[in-house]
Parts: sequence; C-alpha cells; structure tokens
Amino acid sequence: MKDTQLYSQILGIQKPWKVTSVNVSLADDEVEVQVQHGGGKLKCPKCGQVCPGYDKRSRRWRHLDTCQLKTLLVADIPRVECKEHGVVTVEVPWAEPGSSFTALFEALVIDWLQTAAVSAVAERLRLSWNAVDGIMQRAVRRGLSRRKALQPKRLSVDETAYRKGHDYITVVTDQESGTVLHVAEDRLTTSLGSFYEQLDEDQLNGIEVVCMDMWPAYIKATRQAIDGADLKIAFDRFHVAQYLGKGVDQVRRDEHRQLLKAGDQQLKGTKYQWLRNPANMDWHQRRAFTSLRNSTLKTSRAWAMKDFAAQLWHYQHRTWAMKGWKRLINWMSRSRLAPMKKVAATLKNHLWGIINAVVLKADNSHAESNNSRIKTVKTRARGFRNKQRFRDAIYFHLGGLQLYPAGIRQ
Repeated sequence: MKDTQLYSQILGIQKPWKVTSVNVSLADDEVEVQVQHGGGKLKCPKCGQVCPGYDKRSRRWRHLDTCQLKTLLVADIPRVECKEHGVVTVEVPWAEPGSSFTALFEALVIDWLQTAAVSAVAERLRLSWNAVDGIMQRAVRRGLSRRKALQPKRLSVDETAYRKGHDYITVVTDQESGTVLHVAEDRLTTSLGSFYEQLDEDQLNGIEVVCMDMWPAYIKATRQAIDGADLKIAFDRFHVAQYLGKGVDQVRRDEHRQLLKAGDQQLKGTKYQWLRNPANMDWHQRRAFTSLRNSTLKTSRAWAMKDFAAQLWHYQHRTWAMKGWKRLINWMSRSRLAPMKKVAATLKNHLWGIINAVVLKADNSHAESNNSRIKTVKTRARGFRNKQRFRDAIYFHLGGLQLYPAGIRQ
C-alpha cells in the first residue's frame, strides 16, 4: 500500500479531497501530509449554496503523531465568493473552522486535560500553553452551544474564591445532575440575575427550590426573578450549622479565657471536640467528650443548642418544623450567652428559608462537592490568569458538556 493510500485511510480523507504526498523528515521528527481538493462544486459553508471559486489559502493542521513523529496536514483551501456572505473559506472534513488542529488531535488534548493541567499537557504534546488553552476554550464554547434548553427544578447557588482578598465567583449547580449550569463573576445580585435572565417564564416557573446561604444579593436576585420565591428559597443546612458552630466556638473561647484566670485548663485543646460530630468520634474521643458535654460549662450549654438544631432537619411538616425551630431560637435568646443570642437573631430573621430547606429536603451538598473539585482544579493549575479562564475550567470539568469536535464520540 502506498503512503498516500495509507494516510488517506488513517485520516479518513474522501472525495473531493485526496492525499497527494507524504514527506518524512527524521531530522525534524515530522511527517508532512499534503492534501489537495480534487475539484468539483464548491459550497458556501454558511448557507450551503454552490458558489464560484475565489482563490486558495495554504493551511496547516497538527494531527496525531505517527510512530512518535509529529504529523502535520498541509492543504491549499479554496475560498468561494458567496452572493450573501461574501468571500468565505470552505470547510474541511478533518478539522473545525478556525482550528489549527485536526478534530482527532483536539479530542486527544481534551482527554489529557481531564486529568492534567494545561501546562503539563502542553509540555507532553509539544505545544504552547496558549494553544492548549485555546483548545479548552473552543471545547467549552462548543459544549455550551450544544447544551439543551435548561429545565432546572432544584438549584444550588454558592460562591467560590477566585483568589485571596474576598474575590469570588458565583456558581449555580443542578442538584439533580450535580452539573454546573452557570458561572458568573463576583457574588452580586447581577451575578445570579444573569443566570435567571437566560430562562424564559416557563423555565422559571418550573424551579421548585433554590438552595443558598443567607447572602442578601442571592436572595434579592431570586425574589426579583421567581414568583413565590419566599416559598422556594432554602437556606443550606451546612451554612446554618456553620453559624451555630462559630457561636459555640466563641462561647468556648470566652469561657476559656475566664477559666484560665482562675487556673482552670479543662477547655484547653478542646476546640475540635465541640465542633466535631460525635458520630465521627472513636470510642476514646467519645468517652472524653461525654464528660465535657455533661458538665456545667457554658460551652456545654451552647453545644446542646447546636446538637438540638441538628435534630430539627428531620421534620416533614411545616407547622411542626416551625414550632421546633422557634423553641430553639427562644432557648438561645434566653441563654445569656452573647454569641448564641447573636446566632439566634440571625436564625430568626431567616427562619422562613430554614423551614423551606427542612420541608423541601434541600441542601447544598452537590454545590459543596463541586466546590471541592473546583479547588482541586485551581490547585492543579496553580491559579488562573483571569476569571474567564477560571470560568472555562469550571465548565470544562464540571459542566457535563459534550466537548469533542463534531463526529468524535465522547
């Protein structure tokens, strides 16, 4: 079999295209495959109308290596003169418009990017960093354009840090699939609002619950976009538990300072015992903690409130859930423990959303899981130059997108 026939089969080249020559350069570790248009009718790639030829432009594409040799496709690509669209370049079957790589090579890079950073892939495949990043950006744009119309029912909204200094991005996650639906800069009302603006009235009405923390900007955006939002906004139980945990820890610190003045060190080194779930303690840890929580310490009382709150997420009916949470808030308000009274005021102001979370069984577990994966992506990349690249990386890894070029199975 001739080299030209071999590469025609390897590349899937069919009429009107044909491989005319194959040149191997061992000195440059390269194989150059010349491809030529065999003539015939030329069509406008935008409207499909047969058009007269205008001229030809030489193009090169990187392909999968052949026997460890860098393989390049070279062809003079015809341009046509379309009455409607002007002078445009005809499409080639082995690559997408505007790409310097064949579809198969882009698919290989996408596979590598699933498990390695852009810099590592660039080094391994002998490419520039910008070339690999460009493939990722095209894959994300391709995937987003293919995404079917969203039909979100249960959403999670969370922020994740772009870098130090309170610089955040907003991430919207589908609770049912666990995929990221939207990424926006900052954590403003407009950040979440830009997601709702993409949805029509039927899509907005189909949303059953939006789980979030108690950030006012997210609450405002949801109220502006969704009818009856106050029955659909649910405050994540993990953020509620975080408030309670901080309250308990502040009581412990205040009490620890008072006890140290009297020479009592029983609270020394106990911070994480009060914050850890007893179910996750081993036998020795549980035994040591039991004596602490059964003591007359103020911290023990604060912990009992936190523990009581953990039991309130199992209610089925709104009325009983409301009674349980009001009982807790009253207990905390009368406790004479300033940190817990402060937490009680926060819970009271947001009780409506907490009850929604209880009744609708909504939490941000998917969002927190994605947050952890986003941190892994950021660590692997050693940070990002700008938020746009950070956004693309999140969509690439967590968007559930069809990333491969057309004709390549995913």
